[in-house]
Amino acid sequence: MKIKYSKEADILLIELRDGTPVDSIDIKEGVILHLDNEGLPLEIELLDASKVAMLKEISVMNPIEAIK
Repeated sequence: MKIKYSKEADILLIELRDGTPVDSIDIKEGVILHLDNEGLPLEIELLDASKVAMLKEISVMNPIEAIK
């Protein structure tokens, strides 16, 4: 999983797995779920991310810590 943020566009992109998005679903205003050709989730996109996410507090846990 990768988390990317574009300060210029104020978009937070959470990549769940590799693939090419072919469709998307608007979950809520400013929240978009991108799907692959089988309809499986690939990415979650947050528009105006600085208004809805605490970007300074985003951290990635060590995979071993996540299991404990």
